[in-house]
Amino acid sequence: MLPRVAVTSLRDEVADLLCRLIRVDTTNPPGNETAAAELLRGYLEGNGVHCELYARVPERASLVARIPGRGDGPTLLLLSHTDVVLADPAEWSVSPFAGEVRDGQVWGRGALDMKGQVAANAVAIASLAREGFRPAGDLIFAATADEEVGDDGFGLSWLCEQHPDAVRCDYAINEGAGDRLQLGDKVVYLCSTAEKCTAPFRILVHGRSGHASMPAIADNALVKAARLVERLAQYRPEPQLQQEVEAFLRAVLGEVPSPGSAVARARTLHPTAAELIEPLLSPTFAPTMISASPKRNVIPALCEVDVDCRLLPGQHPHLVEPLVRAVLGGDIDYELEWLDLQGGTRSALDTPLWDAVESFVVQSEPGAHAVPISSAGFTDSHWLREAFGTVAYGFFPARTMPFDLAVQLIHSADERVPVDDLELGLDWLRHAARTVCG
Repeated sequence: MLPRVAVTSLRDEVADLLCRLIRVDTTNPPGNETAAAELLRGYLEGNGVHCELYARVPERASLVARIPGRGDGPTLLLLSHTDVVLADPAEWSVSPFAGEVRDGQVWGRGALDMKGQVAANAVAIASLAREGFRPAGDLIFAATADEEVGDDGFGLSWLCEQHPDAVRCDYAINEGAGDRLQLGDKVVYLCSTAEKCTAPFRILVHGRSGHASMPAIADNALVKAARLVERLAQYRPEPQLQQEVEAFLRAVLGEVPSPGSAVARARTLHPTAAELIEPLLSPTFAPTMISASPKRNVIPALCEVDVDCRLLPGQHPHLVEPLVRAVLGGDIDYELEWLDLQGGTRSALDTPLWDAVESFVVQSEPGAHAVPISSAGFTDSHWLREAFGTVAYGFFPARTMPFDLAVQLIHSADERVPVDDLELGLDWLRHAARTVCG
């Protein structure tokens, strides 16, 4: 068991724990999240919180800790992941795994995504345990492996399938939003209540090979694929307003404009408002990878184009494929195959967890409002929604670091988080625990 570090406040405690977590390199791949899970177990057990480690393979453990409930109330899960993305030290002003505090900010890979929230979750449950908190339902903390890659099933998807009782919950708080925005004369905090579905597909374009010195004798699949890529790039789907965007627009504009004018109306408030909602009005299609001939002097008979497709919550590939094929046209020989499907889930807004979000925002900044938003990407929340019907929101409030700077730093060099925002997030988690299951 790791010795407890003397700290003078919860603010110091969460900053100290984050520094220690950052110093554990959990770059995924390969992950090695067990080292972070063991660090957390030492800290939590030193504070009287029972923990379990779950691992599909020994080096990739997830931690689940809980304060047992009295049995007559809902369960709340504080969800987070311990793996991080690659960091190139040559791009950084500090060592990405130094875990340093500079000018009131904790620097290092994972500070924002998402070891800061891991640390806040851990300190929230530990501090409540020290205070003798007895929830009506279980208060659970999960620090899972393998969120950043997720393809091999070492993290939450595996837990939901193999150890469902460890993470089964009525409500969950995850990453995904919490940013403070000043939009005109309104201050809002974003809360992610839904997410788009990632549904990538591959276009296989057929031609006829030949020697590149005589291009006229061949049928170049790469050239044909370029025309299809251009058609996708130029396509603008018909916009539609789903419930999360409607609620956001009503909150910031006082009304819901037509789908076709929504982006322009949002831009009158602030460019960020327009950037937020634009990808949430329709499916998006972004060609990102292409492969053709393995040799420079051989004209390819096959060209493969991978397209990053994101569907709106509730949409499915079988409904979107006819639209894609209409855009691509029928004059070029190709095949289309869907590669994967994840996300695309939402949670209701009329819930005790939403009431907790709203009450915290009002208490912490009078005059501000919580507003729902859908995420253009997806998080681990969808595993809980699909497995247990969990109401899961992405909300970790931040008001010191500007939203546009935070967006630039996630997965980038010089990632850092203000200690003020860690403290605010910790206050939120303690408030949510007391409000939802206290």
